[in-house]
Amino acid sequence: MPELERAVLAGGCFWGMQDLIRKRSGVVSTRVGYTGGQNDHPTYRNHPGHAEAIEIEFDPAVMSYRDLLEFYFQIHDPTTVNRQGNDIGTSYRSEIFYTSDAQRETAIDTIADVEASGL
Repeated sequence: MPELERAVLAGGCFWGMQDLIRKRSGVVSTRVGYTGGQNDHPTYRNHPGHAEAIEIEFDPAVMSYRDLLEFYFQIHDPTTVNRQGNDIGTSYRSEIFYTSDAQRETAIDTIADVEASGL
């Protein structure tokens, strides 16, 4: 079995992101939840400071982390602070929760390239 990687991304309503990302080649599984907030067991009614996020398990031999991030930037607008479409609030912010130093570096490089492109 191939060595899988895990990514955690926030970019608006987690159901919409999950629906788009889980269809990508190389994605093995996804699950939605809350992360980055103030309590250890967030729920729908109690998630102070948390973002709606999606955890993605993927095969890097099929899709690289960079490929995943490039798709992430195609499906949401990171320039709208605390909002995606009609969803408004800090729960809908754009955030990358890297799981390794390599992912951190890839995220920094990808963000710089997206900003430089003017998209």
